[in-house]
Amino acid sequence: MVRKMLIFLFVVGQGLSGSGQQVVALKEVYRDYFTIGVAVSPGALKTDEAGLILQQFGGMTPENAMKMGPIHPAEQQYIWAGADSIAAFAKRHQLKLRGHTLCWHNQTPAWFFKDSAGETVTKAVLLERLKEHITTVVNRYKGTIYAWDVVNEAISDKDDELYRNSLFYQICGEEFIEKAFEYAHAADPQALLFYNDYNEINPVKRGKIIQMISKLKAKGVPIHGVGLQAHWSIFEPTADQLDQTLKDFSTLGINMQITELDISVYVKDAPPSAYTEALEAKQTEQYKTCFELFRKYNKEITAVTFWNISDRSSWLDNFPVRGRKNYPLLFDRELRPKKAFYAVTSF
Repeated sequence: MVRKMLIFLFVVGQGLSGSGQQVVALKEVYRDYFTIGVAVSPGALKTDEAGLILQQFGGMTPENAMKMGPIHPAEQQYIWAGADSIAAFAKRHQLKLRGHTLCWHNQTPAWFFKDSAGETVTKAVLLERLKEHITTVVNRYKGTIYAWDVVNEAISDKDDELYRNSLFYQICGEEFIEKAFEYAHAADPQALLFYNDYNEINPVKRGKIIQMISKLKAKGVPIHGVGLQAHWSIFEPTADQLDQTLKDFSTLGINMQITELDISVYVKDAPPSAYTEALEAKQTEQYKTCFELFRKYNKEITAVTFWNISDRSSWLDNFPVRGRKNYPLLFDRELRPKKAFYAVTSF
């Protein structure tokens, strides 16, 4: 009878790990806390990773397919196939879908900033192009996407500089940020609109993000949330550092989401090494600490999204060190749950 029950659990998608531990679903464990999401590519939805997505996750984010470069490579050209396939998959399987990202200095095609003579466009032209892009994209996925990362990484990493000196900022000043939110809200008044950034655990940068969002709110700009990318490592953040980070952002009184979570096993520029038991133990402990604090702030945190599905393929492979494989996620290259998976699902 017990054997039949275990077989039944495996068939319906809960299953057992190679170590004999029962594999629960992240989305079920955290149902009463926050949505658990994952960043995906159109290609992954055609592989066995699709089954893992459906088993474990309640939400998705397109990793690259909705960024400006891939989706709008030329002024009169939109390429919808990849983004459409992700939206259709989410709709078909009733997964919550975040949009990523409407305005980002990176992966913006060069034409966006140039006129027909190759000269830098005026502020008026750039804002009109931004409006057209945001309106077109948001309208296409209206009713399917519940939240957008509207502006991505507009805050400078330099301690003595507030805004990143991007082409958007050089041409428009800070106004492009509020305009992007206004355009997105006009296109879909029901969508939740987020500002999204990394290195949020750094107190100086965190303070600048909070300063900017507070200013936008005071001006009546329709911003509904802040996204903490959470590209962290086994070395940082400490529990105290993360606790303070979440506490500080919670004072904004808006949605808070962990939008791009992964935990690297390397110091940034370290050379490649084997994924040893010692590294896995440190990663397991770091994931455990992070989720303990996410649960502590579950009234403010509405979603936690992993940036990629499994260690089979991660944006951290070959970045920032070429030839270096990373192991930053809860599932290994065979899609089996790692020790960190059990650390965040057993509490």
